[in-house]
Parts: sequence; structure tokens; C-alpha cells
Amino acid sequence: MEDNKIAVGLDIGTTKIIAMIGRKNEYDKIEVVGIGKAKSLGVKRGVVSNITQTIQSIQQAVEEAESVSGMKIEDVIVGIAGQHIRSLHHSDYITRNNADEVIDEADIENLVNQVHKLVMLPGEEIIHVLPQEFKVDSQADIKEPIGMYGGRLEANFHVVVGQVSSIRNIGRCVKSAGLDLSDITLEPLASAAAVLSVEEKEAGVALIDIGGGTTDLAIFKDGIIRHTAVIPFGGNVITDDIKEGCSIIEKQAELLKIKFGSAWPGENKETEIVSIPGLRGREPKEITLKNLSKIIHARVQEIIEHVYLEIKNYGHETAKGKLIAGIVLTGGGAQLKHLRQLVEYITGMDARVGFPNEHLAGDSDEALSSPAYATAVGLLMEGLNKEFKEEGVLEEVIEDAGNAQEETPKAQEEVPRPVKKRPFFEKFIESLKDFLDNAE
Repeated sequence: MEDNKIAVGLDIGTTKIIAMIGRKNEYDKIEVVGIGKAKSLGVKRGVVSNITQTIQSIQQAVEEAESVSGMKIEDVIVGIAGQHIRSLHHSDYITRNNADEVIDEADIENLVNQVHKLVMLPGEEIIHVLPQEFKVDSQADIKEPIGMYGGRLEANFHVVVGQVSSIRNIGRCVKSAGLDLSDITLEPLASAAAVLSVEEKEAGVALIDIGGGTTDLAIFKDGIIRHTAVIPFGGNVITDDIKEGCSIIEKQAELLKIKFGSAWPGENKETEIVSIPGLRGREPKEITLKNLSKIIHARVQEIIEHVYLEIKNYGHETAKGKLIAGIVLTGGGAQLKHLRQLVEYITGMDARVGFPNEHLAGDSDEALSSPAYATAVGLLMEGLNKEFKEEGVLEEVIEDAGNAQEETPKAQEEVPRPVKKRPFFEKFIESLKDFLDNAE
């Protein structure tokens, strides 16, 4: 691939905003050429709460990434999370005009577009429509219907829904920071792309991405995404608990959590004590590590139980829905000591911590493979795949147009079709851009 095929992932999180610039090397791995980080001040629980501060943080992260890479960033792929995200299941069908022709991509697109017309609650917008399995006429459980004959095409869909205002606010921040929005992706889907293996998605796995303000969940089975959820608790709630429980300021609570925190109280002896300097001439405070891990344990347990409830609701305890590969933990919160053991203890499922280094080039900076960068790496992958696909589509169209002149009229009808590979969501992005342009 040529050097100019770069993409930029922008992870707008509750604690930090990351801009990551990258391209693919000759081994199809991702080479990160620049990364910028800024403290995220205007985001609460994954939702923008202060536009001005968020714009400043985005600009700061982007400028840093630009100066490291020496490149100019123009458009970005953004992740969306927040407690307003919900998912639902829906079945829909189309009756095809001509059952004597094989099912092609246009049919699937018609079906997906039909689902996009679903009436949502006021103020909600469909973000993703993800087909699960298809049914052609009366034959069920078909993974890939393209190329089959049939009059009626039916499918079960996993539909992800979010609040229009929250999506628009993110779009507004990105645009005001001087950037173009090329796509929006659900953050748990991006993290899953970065840290899960194909085998895990086949066997059944739950990805738990513990961020600063939210904990995202994505469940895969038979290689298909089955369930997504965003739980409005994350690492910040743990920090708040430490702050309240030990009567110290937030900065100290965060440091305590990172340096000495553990999710398993049995580890610490009563005699282990940390001394924290007092504020402005006050006496230093002494905190036992046992108490610290008790505070952390209580909150982490609550977060895991919430997630486990979602996993059970999905149907993990049924024979068909069993998640054989267990749980993968990622996000900044996954770095908490003994978290994996606690998760295994509460859920009885196998767990591992997911690092996004599998898709990165071998000589990448060690720091990039931290679970905290999983979403940013996933967004970057999404951006590069999109670039790649669009390039492929264009070549295909040109090639088809060339062949069509020599072939029968039937081939000519099919020429424009590959252009339609972009999902319906493109239209939503377009309408979002128009909305933002008019709002100026």
C-alpha cells in the first residue's frame, strides 16, 4: 500500500482523548506514526457535557499527534459510547421481485435500509444495523445468503440505537476542532476489533471495556456480534469512592488507585500503610492498603455484577448461547491489579486481559499495547479498512465498466452496483454534516 493511505482514530473518552494516526505496512499490520493525548474535561460518562472544553481537548490531542508524525490530520473516525446507547433485536423481510435471480448485495442492502426505517423513540437514531442470521424462503440459519435462490429474504438484526443530540454534539465538537467526520463507530465494536481473535468470536466471548466513565460490553458468538450494552460506571466511580472513603483529593485518589490499588482485599496485610501529604500545612493522612482495596473491591464487584447480568440476559446460561471463550477485559480499568481473578470468581467464566498489540507492527512503541489504547487502535483499524474498501470498490467499478462494454447487456446493468457497498450509515453521516453546516 502507498504511504498516503493513512487514517486517524479519535477516541473521545471520559478521562482522556486520544488521536492516533496510522497506516498499514507491507505485512498488513498497523504502523502508528503519531499519537496525541489530552485530558478530557468536557465529557461525563461518555457523553459530551461541555462543548468548548471538549473542542480544546480534541485540538490539543490532534496537534500533538500532528507534531509527532509531521502530518496534517483532516478527517477522523470517532467512537461513540455513553449511557444513552441501547440495543434491540428485530426481524424483517423483503419479498424479491424475481425469485429466478440469485440474491445479491443489493437485496441485503434493501433489507438493511428497511430496518433503518424503524420508528424509534423521540430523539433516538439508529447507529448500526448488524445482520445476525438470514432465512431464505423457509430455510433458516443461513450465514451468507448471497448467491442463493429465493423469493423471500428474512433476517434477524441486532440494532444499536443512540440519542441524536449526543451524536450531534460529538459531530459538532469534531467539526469545530477543524476536522471532518468520516465515520462514527460504536466503541465496544472498535475495541473488539482490536483485541479479540477470530477463534474467540466463533466460540463465544464477552468483551468488557472498562473506561473512565463507562463500561462497554460486546458479546460475540459464532463470529457474529450478538449483544452490546453501555453501563454508566467506570474507573472514575472507583476514584470517587476512594476520594470520599479516605477524605483525600481526586488527584491523590487516582494515584493511590493506580499505584497501590487491588480488587482483592485478601492480598494486603493490616500493617501495609500509605502516608498521603496533607493539604496546605495539615497533617499527613495514613491509609491502610487493606481499606483501600476493600473500597475498590466493593465498587468493582458492583460493575462486574452489572455486566454479568447483561451476559446472563443475553443467554450465556443456555446451551446455545454459552460463551466458551469466556471474558476479555480491556480499557484502562483492566490494568487494575487482581481484577482478572475477581472477574473469574464472580462469573465463573475464564478471563484474560486483552492487549491491542496483535494488529500492531512489530516495532511499535511498548506503550501502545496498553489496554487503555484498545478503542483508539480499533478505530484506526476501522478507518484503514474503510480506506482500503473504498479503494477496492473504485477499482472494481472501473474494471466492471471496462468489461461491460464487451459483455452482454446484463453485465451493463450490474456496473454501478459495487458503489453501493457503503452502508446506510453513510447517509446518516451526510445528514449530520449538513445539519452541522446549517447550524453555523
